[in-house]
Amino acid sequence: MNYLQTHTARVLALLAAHLELVALALVVALAIALPLGIVATRAKRQAPLLLGTLGAIYTIPSLALLALLVQAVGLGPLPIFIALVAYAQFMLVRNVVAGIESVDPAVRDAALGLGMSTRQSLLRVELPLAAPVILGGVRIAAVAMVALATLGGYVGASGLGTLIFTGLAIHHNDEILAGSIAVSALAIAIDLALRGCEKLLHSYG
Repeated sequence: MNYLQTHTARVLALLAAHLELVALALVVALAIALPLGIVATRAKRQAPLLLGTLGAIYTIPSLALLALLVQAVGLGPLPIFIALVAYAQFMLVRNVVAGIESVDPAVRDAALGLGMSTRQSLLRVELPLAAPVILGGVRIAAVAMVALATLGGYVGASGLGTLIFTGLAIHHNDEILAGSIAVSALAIAIDLALRGCEKLLHSYG
């Protein structure tokens, strides 16, 4: 705990960089996952292949994937950013599919019966109703990404992983503990915030 007290400014700066990395990666991952999930609900035959491929990517050991990415794009924030986006797809796409498929077919038929096109039904009816389930996937992905982003310290990206890997290199336990506590606190804060958003969506639903 001494390191947290004596290096508060550094820990907060690295926490902000960590949060920025995770937030940007999550936005990009969701922008990719939404259309993929929609395609999976419309193309039933291709859905198992898509989800299976994403599942296979998710099982690749993170250090092995980072090693490959470093060879491809070099050191810095880019390899961990790509890894975060790639790993999040399995959780996000699966929940997009589950959310859309949880919509009562009668509601969908009613929207079409009112003269909406398939696209209008998706945007105005299905996705809003699926939002709580989709947000559940976002919450799970976000917490997992906070933990995974610590590996950014291994490839030269800024973030709380810097404290952990620097502490390991110089055998400074206080620095490792400070980084670990900050990562855990950030993950808990994000989880609580997104849980609150889920409850709001459920209450409006």
